[in-house]
Amino acid sequence: MENNIDKFVCSVRLEEELCKGCINCIKHCPTQAIRVHKGKARIIDRFCIDCGRCVRYCPHHAKVADYDPISIISKYKYVVALPAPALYAQFQNLNNVDYVLNALLRLGFDDVYEVSAAAELVSHASREFLKKHKNQGTFISSACPSVIRLIRVKFPTLLPRLLPIKAPVEVAAEIAKERAITQTGLAPEDIGIIFISPCPSKVSYVKYPLGLEKSTINHAVAIKDIYPLLLPHMNMKESQLKPLSHSGRIGLGWGNAGGEVSGLLTDSYLSADGITNIIRVLEDLEDEKIYSMKFVELSACSGGCVGGILNVENPYLAAHKTQRLKKYQPVSKNRAEHNPELKDIFWEEKIEYEPVFRLGNNFRESLNMLQEVEKLVKLFPGFDCGSCGAPTCQTLAEDIVRGDAQINNCIHLLRTHVYELAKDIQVLSMSPELDSDHEDTQKIKKHIEELMEKLAEFTIS
Repeated sequence: MENNIDKFVCSVRLEEELCKGCINCIKHCPTQAIRVHKGKARIIDRFCIDCGRCVRYCPHHAKVADYDPISIISKYKYVVALPAPALYAQFQNLNNVDYVLNALLRLGFDDVYEVSAAAELVSHASREFLKKHKNQGTFISSACPSVIRLIRVKFPTLLPRLLPIKAPVEVAAEIAKERAITQTGLAPEDIGIIFISPCPSKVSYVKYPLGLEKSTINHAVAIKDIYPLLLPHMNMKESQLKPLSHSGRIGLGWGNAGGEVSGLLTDSYLSADGITNIIRVLEDLEDEKIYSMKFVELSACSGGCVGGILNVENPYLAAHKTQRLKKYQPVSKNRAEHNPELKDIFWEEKIEYEPVFRLGNNFRESLNMLQEVEKLVKLFPGFDCGSCGAPTCQTLAEDIVRGDAQINNCIHLLRTHVYELAKDIQVLSMSPELDSDHEDTQKIKKHIEELMEKLAEFTIS
């Protein structure tokens, strides 16, 4: 298949020694990107959207997210931290985000630029864009990389509906990089832009950005790794804090589900969070059941970014903490005129459809393969039990047609085959001719040996 599968960087991987082959993960994967064969799970990168559900639901902790260690900051002469809004919601009794920002400086960063501050610039640009294109249908948020990846592999007709504006983290990185170059005079390669991420999809975004040729972000570290390191540095009096925060209610709210749409200052919107819920919304958008909304916000994680698997706090408690932090803040603190470093807030290139689930290389081949799939599905019992290592009978049939599985992977068909072979062996072994040296007897014995080999093959499979 001639797909650019190298584009699909996956930041979730398997710790094989911990995997028990329990098939729990295949039931929770929304894009059927996991198979279990020979007692071990396998993640198919090109199908994976880095939603992190397999990490959350694996009882053996065999699925882990890949990200950079905090020690990566020593690689650069000057490092800037980009804290996600979800970071603030991890701390108990926090009433001023400057405690977190100052702690980042004390930890070893040279500067900070809040992703929440950049989110306010994105909110403003989104309001202007929707006002300009108010009669062009419903637009979909482009802030969550997992959602965009899902759309580009499953819902290609919705690609033109994506809001063509850079994600807040990218906007923050571009501004932070330009400021650092101006302030230090250092070469760009000596300046490290480090994003503090709540989820693996944003880690993958850094490696392969959407709507851009290359991200300005150099590395991504996990909130759960940096959280315990910040705690000892937050024991400061408020009078000792440098005033570093430039985020109002709009920017801080982006960490929660519904935070982006609240910044649009409109009631013509829909907000959904949790990957299974957003798939239903995308299906309804594709079927044109949703048509009266100006904007749709979709977050792959339940609760929004505060629900990402790289956080430490319960997402519902984190959402509550965000609301408390926002309470006494102005609506917005950041304006485009305060950030002349930002040259363009829109995408540089369109996001293309990637037909990773297509069976063949062209329409005719795909049609023929689909017919083979339908024949196989009729043979299977339709239990979708997962015993074959695939999530559904349909998926197993597709794997067989692609050459990635065998029909004997279905334990129910295997049982039938074994039973039939055993009966044949029994009938042949009871033949009275087996005691003679007749030529037919030798043929029967040879046939029994062949059947026994087949039986062993089925059993091993």
